[in-house]
Amino acid sequence: MPPGPHPLDPDAAGVRVRVDGDTGIVEWVRAAEGPGLAAALAEASDAALGVQGLRRLEASVPDWDHVAIRALHRAGFRREGRLRGAWRNADASHSDLLVYARLAGDPAHGAHGFTAVMDSVLPTKRVIGHVVFTDPHGRVLLLETRYKDDWELPGGIVEPGEPPVLGAEREVREELGIEVHLGQPRLVDWMPPLLGWSDAIEFIWYGGTLAAGRRFDLPDLEISGYHWAPRPEIRRHVTELSARRIELVLDSSGFVFTVDGFPHRAD
Repeated sequence: MPPGPHPLDPDAAGVRVRVDGDTGIVEWVRAAEGPGLAAALAEASDAALGVQGLRRLEASVPDWDHVAIRALHRAGFRREGRLRGAWRNADASHSDLLVYARLAGDPAHGAHGFTAVMDSVLPTKRVIGHVVFTDPHGRVLLLETRYKDDWELPGGIVEPGEPPVLGAEREVREELGIEVHLGQPRLVDWMPPLLGWSDAIEFIWYGGTLAAGRRFDLPDLEISGYHWAPRPEIRRHVTELSARRIELVLDSSGFVFTVDGFPHRAD
């Protein structure tokens, strides 16, 4: 099929697919609202991916067009991204442009189709796993990084699909060159947005006591050094949030749930 506009169903709410190779750009006019537009998008998309044999369909809508957004969801399109300020409104202001796509192999209907779409549009959070290690003198192991001034506990970002405990063990292995096997976390904290980061959930384990004078194999790219910090000096080197949580881990023998590093108690 040569590039150019190809109306797959001229009566389906003006939905058209502009074809370029094995990819189609879905466009429409507002000739139908709500369920009518959703049905037209689903019909045209099913035909493009099935009868016409396209591999991928794409659509973009401004973030204020809730009718079109709901119609794309019902037609099995998954959100792939947000282009900030890419849509010019009639009043010369700008809005974000939401990018959607549907592949030939995507489940688009039924329970699996619905959950796949919802998984692409619902909020997600970063998950972080850190570990508190002490030495026989009660000092806490802190890492000095190359990308910020404050020091950090060993650990880091958990990868998608990775259990937090395995993510923390992997990060310790990558940062220190040692193998650890962690049990139950000592603390779970909700972190508010900070320094350009969105909010996150952090798991912190107590990793036990390591031998005094133990040396570590540090990676060249991220970690520039490690320090055993006496407890009274910890606040000089870490953020206030990190200090609050380290103290709770050291002082608690059981599990603690915190919000911004403060213990959460139901009223």
